[in-house]
Amino acid sequence: MTRIRVHHTLRSPKIPRKLTLAVAADLHTAPFDDVMPDLAAADAILVPGDLVNRHRRQYREAARFLREAPKAAPVFYSLGNHERKCAYREEWMRLVADSEVTLLDDASVDFEGIRIGGLSSQPYGLANRDFLDAFEREQGYRLLMCHHPEMWRDYVRGRDIDFTICGHAHGGQIQIRGQGLYAPGQGFFPKLTHGLHDGGRMMISRGMTNGARFPRINNPCELIILHLEPEEEGT
Repeated sequence: MTRIRVHHTLRSPKIPRKLTLAVAADLHTAPFDDVMPDLAAADAILVPGDLVNRHRRQYREAARFLREAPKAAPVFYSLGNHERKCAYREEWMRLVADSEVTLLDDASVDFEGIRIGGLSSQPYGLANRDFLDAFEREQGYRLLMCHHPEMWRDYVRGRDIDFTICGHAHGGQIQIRGQGLYAPGQGFFPKLTHGLHDGGRMMISRGMTNGARFPRINNPCELIILHLEPEEEGT
């Protein structure tokens, strides 16, 4: 499997020092050895949902990620629809609890002066508004993992949150001149499939693997590297 590396730089006076964050979205229990050097070079690893694949009975590579990734860098993990719907949910969540991964289930934590939050996937596309209200009140640079772009569109957009990371859309599966063909939760010809949106305040990952039963075309799997940098007021 070929994965590209995509780099984005975020600047804000709220960011206290330079940080590098690796974003591993939608791994769907696929092998990940090729990106381990990238993970080890990062200050932290963000996993915005779908580490498992609910359509598979096993989660061997996802469990190995829980063991190996924290050896490379601190890991922060939020929940997607595959974690919510998988038949082995209780067993998987016990593995997560026993690992060194930090689970952000409608919760947030401080990391090196950055406030990292995780908005969990909910039935019917709903979102925990109480958590979002509380997250907005947190001090410092607020970075949110929100697996579903459509949840960002309906619940997060317009809030006082500095940056949001999404996944789920798989890049639209097939891309024709930059337009995705289909994305779960958005249907055919989706508008939110990859890249930066909302003036650079939201980013969608194409995902780390092909979670569908048909191929990806013009739509490479990717690991995203975020470079956070301080910026003086007024610059």
